[in-house]
Amino acid sequence: MNHSDSEKPWTATLAAIEARVEKMAIQLEKTEIADYVELMNRPGRLLFRNLLAGIARGVGVAIGFTVFMISLLYFLRALGALNIPIVGDYIADIIEIVQHQLEGRRGYY
Repeated sequence: MNHSDSEKPWTATLAAIEARVEKMAIQLEKTEIADYVELMNRPGRLLFRNLLAGIARGVGVAIGFTVFMISLLYFLRALGALNIPIVGDYIADIIEIVQHQLEGRRGYY
């Protein structure tokens, strides 16, 4: 039996294992597992990132809500200008309440 004949199955097996390990390494790089592990090992940095993310979300919600309410009030004011009997009175009451609240808050600044 020749020594090279016994190595052929092992060579194919090692090549298959090497290809599989290479594929796994590429998949791990895509999942950025190293960055995640580094972040978990530095809890201060994780806390800081989460703090910044929370602040950004809060500011985004505040801005979004403000834009939404301004749009709603603009729509209600335009609808109130149409003088639809029942709806117009209701909308006028809402606008009056909102304006009263806004005027009351201006005195505190």
